[in-house]
Amino acid sequence: MLAMTLFAALALPSLAACARSADPIQPVRGVDLSRYMGRWYVIASIPTRFERGGHNAVETYRRNDDGTVCTWFRQRPESFDADVKLLKSTASVVSGSGNGEWRVRFFAFLKTQYLVGWLKPDYSQVMVVRDARDYLWFMARTPSVPYTDYAAMLDRAKTMGYDTSKIQKVPQRWPEHGDGSESFAGECP
Repeated sequence: MLAMTLFAALALPSLAACARSADPIQPVRGVDLSRYMGRWYVIASIPTRFERGGHNAVETYRRNDDGTVCTWFRQRPESFDADVKLLKSTASVVSGSGNGEWRVRFFAFLKTQYLVGWLKPDYSQVMVVRDARDYLWFMARTPSVPYTDYAAMLDRAKTMGYDTSKIQKVPQRWPEHGDGSESFAGECP
């Protein structure tokens, strides 16, 4: 059931987005993957169905020996006290993109676009976007960012063609305690 929900959340809006014409978003070029790897706190997003209502959402990236990227998304659905839910995906960097465009595979059959749309030079904040402008993730190395950085993200999103009224802040409260507090990732191939 989760597979079908994720498919509907990611693929169907993309099909509808194809009907409208929008210029492709140019990804950041020259992304240093070794600096990009690690833990990213989701500060705000246009969430997928799987992510809606999530608390303490974190994305963790690790390089696999074959050059792909092992990705673990974790959150506590609906409250800070809910059990941690993990979702694994695998990403391949698109050749010639300067490491700024990935194809992310969920399960065995669903692939989706991942663009590094903006990256702070010190690798402390990132905006992950899609040409369809249906999803967006604003992430940071820390669980919170200054309001001025959040406002700047909204301005960048608007410039990219996003409806910023759809962007939602993700509740973050750290440190966590209790069950799942150390659950950020599982095994990578």
